[in-house]
Amino acid sequence: MEKKAIVLYSGGLDSRLAVMLLKDQGFDVEAVYFNLPFGCGCCNSSCNFNFTQVEEVKMKIFDATKGELLDEYLAILKDPQYGTGKGINPCKDCKVFMFRKAKEYADSIGVKVIATGEVLGQRPMSQLRSSMEIIDEALGFEILRPLSAKKLEETSWEKEGLVDRSKFFGIAGRGRKKQMELAKNYGIKYPSSGGGCFLCEKAVSNRLTSLLGGDFVNEKTLPLSMIGRHFMIKGVWFVVSRNGAEGAIIEDGEFGGGEILEGVKGKPSIYYSKKGKANLEKAKELQEAYSTGDNDKVREKFEKIKL
Repeated sequence: MEKKAIVLYSGGLDSRLAVMLLKDQGFDVEAVYFNLPFGCGCCNSSCNFNFTQVEEVKMKIFDATKGELLDEYLAILKDPQYGTGKGINPCKDCKVFMFRKAKEYADSIGVKVIATGEVLGQRPMSQLRSSMEIIDEALGFEILRPLSAKKLEETSWEKEGLVDRSKFFGIAGRGRKKQMELAKNYGIKYPSSGGGCFLCEKAVSNRLTSLLGGDFVNEKTLPLSMIGRHFMIKGVWFVVSRNGAEGAIIEDGEFGGGEILEGVKGKPSIYYSKKGKANLEKAKELQEAYSTGDNDKVREKFEKIKL
């Protein structure tokens, strides 16, 4: 009987190793990748696809940047059951969201084993032993973690001999030495560990809290929430680009309902109102204040209300 498993796949080193470890034990592995609204994957889609193609692993993509999945994810951000980190990152809730979707998919294709590349103690919000226990209890089903299996309670799959626990590892902590050795042995490439989740950035917490609270973030406006300078004035959301690249995003995008002011000295802006007509003059004033040049005195009054 063919053995099948799915691996929650971020594209990073650990999830790639989880794929390889299960392949070593004769599993037909499928990688399940979540394209999250505010990032968190370790690599771009083309790099991820390249790895799965080389390793002859099918990749299932859940795109949470649009449609019902985005709506579900935004609802989690507004009211996370298990709290947040230093930013507004609901790491435990995020894991529960992804694992549940993966379980639904696994059930639909008749797969029992669900694995991740999680390493015990690597991330404080979701990979401490206590955090894993909270997540597992919320899920109500088993997750196999091959890289740290020997430091965790045996799963039913290990007890039954469906997987060989002796060939797994007991890796713990934030170091990556052992993982890098394994990658070398497998001859696989992997991205650097840089980047991360936009929600973890404490500096943008007030902005995102305000935008989510006002229901300004949706499929169309999502890209805007992560660029530019932001202001909320009397219920009107203003975004002013900081550079030419952001200006191009604003000018070339279709953001649904926003009023765009064409570039003034290379700094176009966009604004939204949920209370009727927005203040065009205020938008022009903001755009001029943050246009190219020495406008520090003009900007002072706006800096105090910047999100």
